[in-house]
Amino acid sequence: MTDAAAEGRLLWDSVTGFAPAPDRQDGLLAADSWLVEDGRVRGIEHHVSRFSGACVQLGLNLATLERFWQGALAELPRTGSWFPRTELREDASLALWIRRAPQLLGGVRILTWPHADPRAQPRRKGPDLGVLAEIKAMAQAAGADDALFTTRDGLATESTTASLLWWEGYELCLPDTDDHLLPGVTRALLVRQALESGVVVRRSRATPQDLYDREVWLVNALHGIRPVTEWVGTGREAGPAGRAPRWQRLLRARARALADRPTSQLPWHAIRTTEGSSS
Repeated sequence: MTDAAAEGRLLWDSVTGFAPAPDRQDGLLAADSWLVEDGRVRGIEHHVSRFSGACVQLGLNLATLERFWQGALAELPRTGSWFPRTELREDASLALWIRRAPQLLGGVRILTWPHADPRAQPRRKGPDLGVLAEIKAMAQAAGADDALFTTRDGLATESTTASLLWWEGYELCLPDTDDHLLPGVTRALLVRQALESGVVVRRSRATPQDLYDREVWLVNALHGIRPVTEWVGTGREAGPAGRAPRWQRLLRARARALADRPTSQLPWHAIRTTEGSSS
């Protein structure tokens, strides 16, 4: 496969493998996406685990998922910058959407979303992607890059596309509201990096107003770390982001080359535990 021919949606069949298929917007039950740069990926095992765990909970067989992933990772281009997405739909079909990566941004302007978090299933990526895209578009129309959600108590949780982290002194903080949070892969990688570096990591409860003077990051698989550069509509300046460049370098260093047969090194045992407990 050449990179020029790689773009597009590929539907998976357990017998024949992948074949080109038209784009679909309906019935998305689970999805996962990650950045591939010249065949290197950060935390692919976490993306495999998150997507496969969701699929198992929805009734798919783990052996089927293992074969799907073996084929999917083999389809990924080894040169260029890509942002592929795996998909499970209501008809139990599995697909791989190979997309070129959009422009990567070094900072983010944030609008605090003034309404309730509309997600029906915030802990599973996929079902709410349509409404999240609509909210992000409204935030962009207001001069922001993304919208930040809050709980009914006004506590900051995450954005439409990214996990929230911030610094309080020398401590790295994340929201203490797990029931509202997607299990973010990049957040997990950064927490691990912090612990390995001797940095204290703690859960904290903060409103957006509490964060105005802090170094605040939105983090995801596409952009890595984006420090908040503007709190749109508040008249307040964002806190300085002196730590972000070094931590972005540390995060990039966690990327690993895709092996020819990488599925043998993926966390199937952990997912089997999920399979055994699903109903």
